[in-house]
Amino acid sequence: MPAEWAAHRATWLAWPHNRSDWPGKVEAVRWCYVEIVRRLAAVEPVEIIFGDAGAERRALRRLARVGVDPGRVGVHRFPTNRGWVRDSGGTFVRRAAGGGTSAEVALVDWRFNGWARYDDWAHDNRLPGRIAAARRMRRIAARPGGRRRAMVLEGGSIDVNGAGTALATEECLLDPVVQPRNPGMDRGDVERAFEAYLGVDNIIWLGRGIAGDDTHGHVDDVARFVDAATVAAAAEPDPADVNHAPLEDNLRRLRAARVGGRRLTVVPLPMPRPLWFGNQRLPASYLNFYIANGLVLVPTFNDPADRVALGRLAELFPRREVIGIHAVDLVLGLGTLHCLTLQEPVA
Repeated sequence: MPAEWAAHRATWLAWPHNRSDWPGKVEAVRWCYVEIVRRLAAVEPVEIIFGDAGAERRALRRLARVGVDPGRVGVHRFPTNRGWVRDSGGTFVRRAAGGGTSAEVALVDWRFNGWARYDDWAHDNRLPGRIAAARRMRRIAARPGGRRRAMVLEGGSIDVNGAGTALATEECLLDPVVQPRNPGMDRGDVERAFEAYLGVDNIIWLGRGIAGDDTHGHVDDVARFVDAATVAAAAEPDPADVNHAPLEDNLRRLRAARVGGRRLTVVPLPMPRPLWFGNQRLPASYLNFYIANGLVLVPTFNDPADRVALGRLAELFPRREVIGIHAVDLVLGLGTLHCLTLQEPVA
């Protein structure tokens, strides 16, 4: 699995349609997607999945109004349950072909089961096969150890440096009780599957994710590689905040970790102040940024910490433009920019 900063052929996303994800705000969220596509289409093609012709027509009209070049947008009609294509769309990987003299991009098809939480996931589970067919690329069914059913893995639960190391949380991938993804698979089984399907032979295991995360600990809200040996990680200095202890534990683990026998460089990013909708705390995090060709899109939350996070990420990505995307409406769906995008690397 290439690092996210490796060159992309395109970014995939699915147009939002599930109103239960954004009660009362789905139209605002669609305009947020328009801005995301406007930014991405300036640097790489964008492949958009629509559920029907009407949604496609209305979206393309909106994109035209903000000046998006239609030649930069590919359209596909696949049924989806939700728009979180990072988690449901599989994992693009590069694999050797032709005796090792060339490479191909293939798609690893993990099983998707609604984060072991929701019941409506049948369409999303078929998404990798449909994407692979649309791209006429090899689909690799993830059945480690000859398992009858494919292994469950969501894209937001992993982050890789493209050189054999991944970040993941025990809470998400190893918890056998709350939202168990793969009952019967232990730490060693997961690590062997990562090596077989992602080319990862070193997993840095963090502890827990952040409050409000309905995925039960996705790593893309707490720690992300920004180069092969540097990790940006969420930090909450307030001891009274529920995120303080787990994020401090993650920072300790990262500072003790090794990549190629050397310590990581760990750069803390602040958390925004708690963001609520009714009695529900939302998983607002600057770590849910997305790295595109020449560009980094960062969720912002009308918070004083926005400019701190944007400044630090600009220092970490000096050759990319770092742009904030207003995500207060978007995060009501319990995810933001990284959750809704999926990078397809060049061969």
